[in-house]
Amino acid sequence: MNFEHSDKVKDLIARLESFMESHIYPIEKEREKWLQDPTKLWQPWPGADAIKQKARDAGLWNLFLPHEYGAWSPGLTNLEYAPLAEIMGRVSASSEFFNCNAPDTGNMEVLAKYGTPEQQERWLRPLLDGAIRSAYVMTEPDVASSDATNIATTILPDGDDYVINGRKWWISGVMNPDCKLLIVLGRTLSDGPKHQRHSMILVPRDTPGVEIVRPLSVFGTYHSPGGHAELRFTDVRVPKENLVLGEGRGFEIAQGRLGPGRIHHCMRSIGQAQRMLEHMAHRVDNRVAYGRKLSEQGSIRQDVAKSFCEIEMARLLTLKAADAMDRYGNKVAKDLIAAIKIVAPQMAQTVGDRAIQAHGGAGVSGDTPVAQLFLTNRYVRLTDGPDEVHMAQLGKLKIAEYTAKPLR
Repeated sequence: MNFEHSDKVKDLIARLESFMESHIYPIEKEREKWLQDPTKLWQPWPGADAIKQKARDAGLWNLFLPHEYGAWSPGLTNLEYAPLAEIMGRVSASSEFFNCNAPDTGNMEVLAKYGTPEQQERWLRPLLDGAIRSAYVMTEPDVASSDATNIATTILPDGDDYVINGRKWWISGVMNPDCKLLIVLGRTLSDGPKHQRHSMILVPRDTPGVEIVRPLSVFGTYHSPGGHAELRFTDVRVPKENLVLGEGRGFEIAQGRLGPGRIHHCMRSIGQAQRMLEHMAHRVDNRVAYGRKLSEQGSIRQDVAKSFCEIEMARLLTLKAADAMDRYGNKVAKDLIAAIKIVAPQMAQTVGDRAIQAHGGAGVSGDTPVAQLFLTNRYVRLTDGPDEVHMAQLGKLKIAEYTAKPLR
C-alpha cells in the first residue's frame, strides 16, 4: 500500500479542509442549537441547502461512491475516500453537506450495484442529486437483530404485488420530511438455507400501511431532523418490480451494503478522535493547576501520547482495509473490515474519555464538541452490528485460517 496520497487526493483534502473552515465549522453551534430545539423537531436546519449547493459547485459531492460504479461514481477508490471521510467526520453529521451521509450512502450503493435501470432512475438519481433522503429498514424490536437470520417481518407475494407485515425499530433518517424511500429487509421464504430466506424491497415512504409508532431517543436526544424510529408495517402493498435482485437475495445485498458502511463509520471515528485530541492538547496547554500547566504533568503527556499512538494505529488499519477492498473486493477484505469496526469506535471513545477528563466539567458540557463526539462513538459500537458480533465472526474466521496450515 502506498502511504503517500496522490496529487488528486491531496487537492481534494486541501479543498475539503478549506470548505470546512469557510462553511462548516462557523455554523456548527448554530446548527446544533437549531436541531436540539424541541420547537423545531424534525425540521432540517434552514441553512443546509445553501451549503450543499456550495459543496456541489466545489466538486465535493458524492465522494463516497467507489469507482467501480462507473458513471454513477466521481471515480475515487475507498482508499482515496478515507482521508476525506475523516475530515468530514470531525463535525457531527457534516457528511450530509456533501451527500456522503448514512444511511443514504449505503442505500445508493445498493441501488447502483443491484438496482434495475428503472429503480435507479426513480430512486438512485434523486438520491445522488440530494433531492430526497432514504432509510434502511432492518432491525426489529422482537428479535435479536444482531443475528439477522432472526428477522421476522414478512414480504409475501400476492398477485402482482408483495405484501409486507412486521415491526421495525432504530430506523435512522425516517423522521426527516425529505425521506421518500425505505429499503426493507424481510422474510420471503420459510424454508431452505437460512441465508436465502430474506429479501430486500423498495417501499415508498408514503405507502399506505407504513406507520411511525414513535421516535426513539439516543442518550436523551432525538438526532433531529432524521432521527430514529419504531415502525409498523400493516398489509403494506408494493409491486413486485420493487424487489431488489430477487427473492432470497437479501443477505447477499446486505453484505454488499454493510462493508462500505462499516468502514465509512470508522473513517469518521478517526476524524472525531483526532479532533478530540486536538481539543485536549489546547485545553491542557491553557490550564494551570497547582502552579503548573496541565500540559507539564506527566500523566497528561502520557494520555496525549497514548491517544496519538492509538489514532495512528486505527488510521493505518482503516487505510489497509480500504486498500484491500479496492484490490480484492469487500468479501475478501471482510476480516480487515471487521477488525477496524471493532477497533476504531472503541479507540475514539477511549480518546474522548481522556479528553473529557482533561477538560474537567467543561468536558461534559456543550462548550466543546468533545462530549457529543464521545457519545457518538458509543452508539457507533452498535451501528452496523455490535462489537461482539464482529469479534465472534473475526475470531471464527482467523481460527479456521490459522488451523488450516500446519503449526510451525
